[in-house]
Amino acid sequence: MTNITVIGSGTMGNGIAHTFAQHGFKVNLVDVNPDALARAIQTITGNLDRQVKKGTIDEQLKSSTLNNIITLTDLKTAAANADLVIEAATENREIKLNLFKQLSDFCKESAILASNTSSISITQIASVTKNPANVIGMHFMNPVPVMKLVEVIRGYATTDEVTGTIMALSRKLNKVPVEVNDYPGFVANRILMPMINEAIYTLYEGVAGVDEIDTVMKLGMAHPMGPLQLADFIGLDVCLAILNVLYNGFGNQKYAPCPLLVNMVTAGHTGVKSGSGFYKYTAGSKELVVADKFLK
Repeated sequence: MTNITVIGSGTMGNGIAHTFAQHGFKVNLVDVNPDALARAIQTITGNLDRQVKKGTIDEQLKSSTLNNIITLTDLKTAAANADLVIEAATENREIKLNLFKQLSDFCKESAILASNTSSISITQIASVTKNPANVIGMHFMNPVPVMKLVEVIRGYATTDEVTGTIMALSRKLNKVPVEVNDYPGFVANRILMPMINEAIYTLYEGVAGVDEIDTVMKLGMAHPMGPLQLADFIGLDVCLAILNVLYNGFGNQKYAPCPLLVNMVTAGHTGVKSGSGFYKYTAGSKELVVADKFLK
């Protein structure tokens, strides 16, 4: 398996492309937006420069990594010779189903089709393809070049052979793969999102402020990042989408999104990417400042 196609050049897509390319794979990075592709290469280059500065890679590996990535805007061309396609598009069911339906026509029969979805059913995604046995989940963690975990999600029809191939491939990327079954939220987000949602409820109900909640979880529970800061980092819109998948999938009130989260997303305050969530984010600044809305 040498030819990899990554769909989507956002945070997860460019991180996945970077990781595969750095480990010697040829990567087609595809996005409908040429400007987004240009930004992705700029991001990858900046991340490689940081690795060089830290001494974790040398200039030669940086150069070969960039040379291993080709950017394209045409999905059919990008997917034609792929051994593995990894979809890292927006966390939207209809978008993903449409992409996989197209991939089923564009890809060679032996290609493995993987989704980086953080919550959407792999079985449902596979159902729109001609070969559901070759569809699987590869849920990378952000930032992809740094984080070790890959959740490998088996759909109802995914074969042992395909699962074994993806587990072995993940290890070649110096990742730690964990095999899980296809139920709403899988493992990571089934556990993480209720915690984040409860932290938002704790703020919503006036139990404590943003900084206080995050400090308790960092110093008391040894979390490297508080749940509200983490929600901003993930994207509040993504958190809301995952909670809705959990709520609809299980029908349990404990997964119902906090009204404060719903309001923030509706207002466009989605965290780091919008410049404001529970904290304010200013380009070039690493200082963590609570958003004015939540200051006492």
